[in-house]
Amino acid sequence: MSYRSGSPTSAAQVLGMFTATLSGAACLGGLVFLVITARPDERGVLDTAAFRTHLMAERLSLVWVAGAVAMVALQASADAGVPVGRVLASGQLGSAVGASEAARGWVAAAVFATLVAVGLRLTVRWEWHVVLMIPAVVAVVAVPVTGNAGQGPDHDYATGSVIVFALALAVLTGVKIAAAGTPGQQPERGYPQTVALLAGAVALGYGAFLLALLAGPGLLLGSGYGRLGLLAAAALLAGSVIDLRQRRTVRAGGQPGRAATVVSALTAMVAVACVSGMSVQTAPRLLAEQPTIFDILLGYDLPGAPTALRLLTFWRFDTFLGTAGLLLAAAYLVGVARLRRRGDRWPVGRLVSWLAGCLSLVLATGSGVRSYGSAMFSVHMVEHMTLNMFVPILLVLGAPVTLALRALPTAGSGQPPGPREWLLRVIHSRFTGFLSNPITAFVLFVGSLYAVYFTPLFDTLVRYHWGHEFMSLHFMLTGYLFYWGIIGVDPGPRRLPFIGRLGLLFAVMPFHAFFGIAMMSMTSEVGGNFYRGLALPWVPNLNDDQHLGGAIAWGASELPILMVVVALVVQWARQDRRSAERADRHAESGYADDEMEAYNAMLRELARTRR
Repeated sequence: MSYRSGSPTSAAQVLGMFTATLSGAACLGGLVFLVITARPDERGVLDTAAFRTHLMAERLSLVWVAGAVAMVALQASADAGVPVGRVLASGQLGSAVGASEAARGWVAAAVFATLVAVGLRLTVRWEWHVVLMIPAVVAVVAVPVTGNAGQGPDHDYATGSVIVFALALAVLTGVKIAAAGTPGQQPERGYPQTVALLAGAVALGYGAFLLALLAGPGLLLGSGYGRLGLLAAAALLAGSVIDLRQRRTVRAGGQPGRAATVVSALTAMVAVACVSGMSVQTAPRLLAEQPTIFDILLGYDLPGAPTALRLLTFWRFDTFLGTAGLLLAAAYLVGVARLRRRGDRWPVGRLVSWLAGCLSLVLATGSGVRSYGSAMFSVHMVEHMTLNMFVPILLVLGAPVTLALRALPTAGSGQPPGPREWLLRVIHSRFTGFLSNPITAFVLFVGSLYAVYFTPLFDTLVRYHWGHEFMSLHFMLTGYLFYWGIIGVDPGPRRLPFIGRLGLLFAVMPFHAFFGIAMMSMTSEVGGNFYRGLALPWVPNLNDDQHLGGAIAWGASELPILMVVVALVVQWARQDRRSAERADRHAESGYADDEMEAYNAMLRELARTRR
């Protein structure tokens, strides 16, 4: 992972890694801190205290961009084993970057960090700082997934874990730096301390799992990689103790101590420094084992040809999306329990639908469907259809936003906005309105299907586990946006009339049918280089497997469409029944006669004035 211990290139790589990682963490965590502490006005413009955090993030974003750009050359030269000056002088930087997976990760980090820097320069509205978290998240995880975690045996576990770890560490560090830099901006409810505690716990848990996976128990003290990991864990633990005391102080009505806040920020920076030092070293496990082709391409061995039993029992739990599914189910149950404690009811059908969606997410990303789907195109299409159509439909029918708005407490008069107010602002923001617009949702839902599979993009994504995570998350979100506008009961987008929604749903069907037919008739293999590299003995013909995948895509789309049609017709009938009941109540109370008389009087007056 580095050119040579003690060389100028190696020293510059460590420094560049720390600078870019710390500034990126400060930007992402600063955005989080700003969002949870700001008191925007009616137009969404930041208050004075939040603007100071904005300025800090804006300036550090420039450091982030510069550090990421510098690391492109440093990482490429280190992986090529050539001093950076020689690479630049020879004009071979492009070739070196193309040959280095980590250098390409830094290119992605530089691009998305630039988006954050430009966005911070152009806006001072609260809603757009929420939007800027998206490119910031991508930039933060772009490099870790291409490092040690993405290589060798069990890299599927490590990749999912490092995504969560990198985000938790960045949020933890950035929130603490922002709190230390803006001492007067501490809300009464202690949101920054709560976020820091949660992020610290997640970083500790996932960090320990990664350390055990990449270093192994026997090399924790016997390698520099392991010792740096233990030091990072000690720093995170010390910071969590300070954060817990700070939160208790704020909850009791006091103010967090300035010195303790600064020390807590320093512990997070120490953890970032240790992680940066580990990132430029090769993990001990990668040096100690001889990986097979399955280890390199998948991270695990397959037990044989897929069967129904193996698809159900051969588990590789997804530490990113699988954990997200479990947490979403737990949060929903907590919300329902809170409603019932205060005597409110919540429809059982919505609860069942949400839990079924979360269970489907866990199964699709952790069972043999994912394990074999990463190696076979036909099984991959089963996973794709589940995540793109079945899971979003079930989650949308669960009405999570409505539940959250009913379960979350309202901020009191004079209090800073809380989670309920943040959620309302995001739902009614222009960005959410644009994404949930029927035309936008339709284009994303249909267009991304063709953009991924009919371009070289799939050849790249199928090769890496982070690519599988990206596809899973992307297809699930685009599916949710599309079905939210058709059968969603949550507040949000301005929906089409029921007949328009039905027409939009039927408009999708030809595109899915054509996609399946195209896959069944193609003579070239999608992702052929990757599948040929695996050379699975039970897949002698890649074209046949691809044709089977096309048939699955064609046939599997009918059942979810039928589910949506049934749900839409039921909602339509319920709305008509409610409209009829309202009309009957008006008629019984005499309001209808009064309204008709007023309407006739208006027509008579209009006719008189025209004469």
